[in-house]
Amino acid sequence: MRRAVITASATAAGVVLLLSLKPHDAAPAHAISSANGGGAAGASGTSGAGTGTGTGATDGAQSADGATRTLTGSAVNTRYGPVQVKVTTAGGRISRIDVIQYPTGDRRDREINEYAIPVLNQEAIAAQSADIDVVSGATYTSDGYTRSLQSALDQAGE
Repeated sequence: MRRAVITASATAAGVVLLLSLKPHDAAPAHAISSANGGGAAGASGTSGAGTGTGTGATDGAQSADGATRTLTGSAVNTRYGPVQVKVTTAGGRISRIDVIQYPTGDRRDREINEYAIPVLNQEAIAAQSADIDVVSGATYTSDGYTRSLQSALDQAGE
């Protein structure tokens, strides 16, 4: 009888552990942006597959005086999904950051990132670098964000 109770308890614990695992969901990513240090953000569409090749890309106008450049950072895979940013620089300074991919696999992911991404954008624009603190409760997104941002800034030579 004791053996049956132990077996049932172990099975129940195993089921609970399995159900608590969070699978990686390849749901479409949404874009959140911040311009000129503003914390206001919102979903502005989706990004298609293949937006991040891992090497980054440069878009927009480039001039000898360093007017305006748009650089896309590498897509960084995190435990909950990829994170990728697009940085716009004007005169060598970060003027806008668009998060073009971030985890949206479930309601909790969206809830966390709707709060965390505007904070990360505001901090990065204020610091003018990827050397920013993580947002509590969004550690994986914060890590992916800073790594993608740093890859974009590396392309700009900043």
